Amino acid sequence: MTEIVTSPLSMTSNAVAEVVHLYSSLNVPSNCYLRIGVKGGGCAGFSYILGFDEKKEQDNIYELDGVKIIIDKAQEMYLQGTELDFKAGLDNRGFIFNNPNAEETCGCGSSFKA
Repeated sequence: MTEIVTSPLSMTSNAVAEVVHLYSSLNVPSNCYLRIGVKGGGCAGFSYILGFDEKKEQDNIYELDGVKIIIDKAQEMYLQGTELDFKAGLDNRGFIFNNPNAEETCGCGSSFKA
């Protein structure tokens, strides 16, 4: 019996649509996935990773609404329950991480403290 593994994060329909658009407009190779993660740094302690990359040995792979994502197993605990959104407004454009684990965030919203 195959174990079903649930993604530690979710994506809004706006985020899914933007990722699909980027895949095609940037001609991302078929062996690359959307990498989501965290790394040390930023003004609040951790900053987010978001980009296209090949799967590595320490990664888990998930599929959310047709988008295949990879997350380093060691980083998943920092992303548990996080929602990835995309805003296209005049005053706010880009991907937004809504992370319930963030104790503090910086003014720019790209780093957090857990």
